[in-house]
Amino acid sequence: MPVDAPLPADLRQWVTRRLPGLSQVLDVSWSRGDSQVWRVDSGTEAAYVKLSPNPENFAREVRGYDHAARSLADGEAPRLLACDPDLRAILSSPLPGRVVRGLPLTAGEETRVHELAGRLLRRWHDHPVPRTGRERAEIRAAVARQADEVAACLERTADRLTDAQRALVQRVCDELPRLAEDLPIVFRHGDYSTRNWLWDARRGTHSLIDFEKSDHGIAVEDLVWLCCAAWPPRPELAPAFLGGYGRGLSDTERQALPLFTARLGVAYLDTGITRRDPKLADRGRTILTRMVHATA
Repeated sequence: MPVDAPLPADLRQWVTRRLPGLSQVLDVSWSRGDSQVWRVDSGTEAAYVKLSPNPENFAREVRGYDHAARSLADGEAPRLLACDPDLRAILSSPLPGRVVRGLPLTAGEETRVHELAGRLLRRWHDHPVPRTGRERAEIRAAVARQADEVAACLERTADRLTDAQRALVQRVCDELPRLAEDLPIVFRHGDYSTRNWLWDARRGTHSLIDFEKSDHGIAVEDLVWLCCAAWPPRPELAPAFLGGYGRGLSDTERQALPLFTARLGVAYLDTGITRRDPKLADRGRTILTRMVHATA
C-alpha cells in the first residue's frame, strides 16, 4: 500500500524544479531492496519518480521510454517527462488503471487482459529497431553464458532434483545455444509480467510500465514469466495472449520457451538454497515441475 514518505533532498530539489508546489509524496516501491519509486503530486499535476539502481538500468529504461513512444499508442505507456543520469532519476507521466498482479478480475476480464497484452507486445516487438551483426553476436554469447550458468546450477542442485528435472535442465545446457541461432531478435521489454501491466476496467484498456530491463534480445524471452506463472494454472490464457499477439510460436520457439523457463527455475532453486530462502527455492521447484509436464 502506498505510504507517505519523503524524497531524498537532492531528488526533491530536482522534482520540484519540474513540479513546483509539490504537495504529496507517496512511496509506491515494490517490496524488493532496489525498488525506489514515488508518486508525486503538485495539486494540479501528478507524476512518478524513480531512482534506477545502477547506470545500466537507467540507460535501458530511458531507451525503453523512447521505444514505447515510437511503438505504442498514446496512453499505452507512460511518457518520459525528465531524466537525470547523475541522479539516475526518471520522471514519468501517470496512467489510468491499476496494476494487474493481485487484481480481482473475472475470468472474462483476465482473458481480455491477456489478449490485449498480446496485442501490445506484438507492436512493441514489431517496431523496427536498428540491429547489427554485433548485437546478434552479443545475444548469442549471452545465451551461451546462460547455458554455462545453468550447468553450474545443475552441478550444485543435482541432488535436489528429480530424474526428469535433471534431464530437462541438462537439455537447457545442451540445446538452448543451438536453438538461439534461429530465434527472432527484437527489442524486448524484459519483464513482461502482470506487475507491469495496468488495466483500466472503466475504459477496458491495457497499458505497460517499467522499462529498466528492456534491451535487444530473443522475442520468446518476453513470454518466460507467462509460461512459468500465469499460464500453467490457467491454460486458456495462453491462446488468448497468442491470439492477441497475432501469430503462433514457431517450432523452434516452442522448443526454446520451456528451456528458457527451466533456466529461470533452476536459477531460483540454486539461489534459494544458497541464500537459505525456502520460498525462492520452492518457486524454482514449481517452475521446473511445470516445465517437465509442459515438455512431456
